[in-house]
Amino acid sequence: MPDTPAPPPGEIFNRAVEEGERRLDQSLLELVSTSFIAGFTIVFGIVALGIVEALVEPRFGEIAKITGALAFGVGLVFLVVGRTELFNENFFDPVAAAADRSESWMLSSLFRLWAVTLVFNLLGGGLFALIFSVRGALPAGTAEALTAFAEETARQGAGAWFASAIAGGALVSLLSFLLVAVNGVRTRVTLAYVVGFLLALGPFNHVVVTTLHVFFGILFGANVGFGTLAVMIAVVTAGNLAGGLGLVTLTHITQAMGARESGG
Repeated sequence: MPDTPAPPPGEIFNRAVEEGERRLDQSLLELVSTSFIAGFTIVFGIVALGIVEALVEPRFGEIAKITGALAFGVGLVFLVVGRTELFNENFFDPVAAAADRSESWMLSSLFRLWAVTLVFNLLGGGLFALIFSVRGALPAGTAEALTAFAEETARQGAGAWFASAIAGGALVSLLSFLLVAVNGVRTRVTLAYVVGFLLALGPFNHVVVTTLHVFFGILFGANVGFGTLAVMIAVVTAGNLAGGLGLVTLTHITQAMGARESGG
């Protein structure tokens, strides 16, 4: 079966506008629900990463980081297939829809989408982290792996958090762009898995994933205070906005709008 040719930038933009309008037009109840679902869905990827690292590290050392990242990739697959709402992954399409409406940039609608998504991603994920933190709920060694990540991340400091978050924001927003540029469920699943693997391999900071990962560590006794976690959330969110909106979303939208105007 011959490969389907990649759509031109103008067509990608049109697809993004359609998807962005769907996301922006969600009722509050639908947005809260899909954001909450995305939060606890991504927890399964974090748990899988911790379990695999705990199993592999005693025998194979640093190889455990790679296998853990491979395990985490399924979390993003669940998100993409389930069409849930993850902060930062919902930058490109809604901004394309806003840019397409010449009379308004729809700033209030965009803020509503992103604020609700972030809050309920964290609430949904935090609830499941509490459930998994019950003694005996996870295999032996998982708590230690999650605790080590939390303490290592906290030691990096704000500068490293921000730089890593720029990369993480760019990577996840790039996924959003690529998903509207391809046809077929298999390709979408593959893209989601690859991006999930790269995000965890870095690891590159994504405010929801990193916050929940560190929160897990705190629940298991990591030497990280909630004040540090709050600062981390603010810094990583700013980095995700810089990388996701500045480096990926706005540049791709500018490219696509220019191509559409020229007939490409």
